[in-house]
Amino acid sequence: MNIQIIFVILSSIIGIACFIPYIRDIFKHTTEPHPYSWLIWTILQSTAVVAMISGGAGLGVASLAIGAVLCGTIFLLSLRYGTANIKPFDIICLIGALIAIAIYLFLQNALLSVIIVSLTDFIAFLPTFRKAYEEPASETASTFALSSASNVLALFALSSFTLTTSLYLISLIITNATCAFIILIRRK
Repeated sequence: MNIQIIFVILSSIIGIACFIPYIRDIFKHTTEPHPYSWLIWTILQSTAVVAMISGGAGLGVASLAIGAVLCGTIFLLSLRYGTANIKPFDIICLIGALIAIAIYLFLQNALLSVIIVSLTDFIAFLPTFRKAYEEPASETASTFALSSASNVLALFALSSFTLTTSLYLISLIITNATCAFIILIRRK
């Protein structure tokens, strides 16, 4: 079996597994997802998947594609079980995500789209960073830690390692690890 396929499978399994505790905690009412963050992540991951495929990422986007579907699922759950802690800044983040899609659709520039998606994703994480800092018990640290690990493996699953195919994964590794760190530190 090709080593790249092994990384695709491992990344996808961990990518799915990282959402299980989060979804479980939503139904246990111990996690309250931030609806704007999850909507933005759904939009951004979907855009990144398309841009990365056009940039030659190949099967390395499998875990991101799965993640986009699961982010969308959590967004839908957040409409019922999510936090009401919504700030005007959250709307700005959503607008940034929509701009990333528009740039990709109108300019068909995968690299520029991935750069904007990565920057917007970081900005979209800010409401969750704030919430994790203020309400660390309302987030699931393992989801973010496992997501970071899944994205490390996804880097090794890429068919082509370029800025277009790797930048978004690298940004996800950093932001998810940072979020897990904030949650764990603030719980102490």
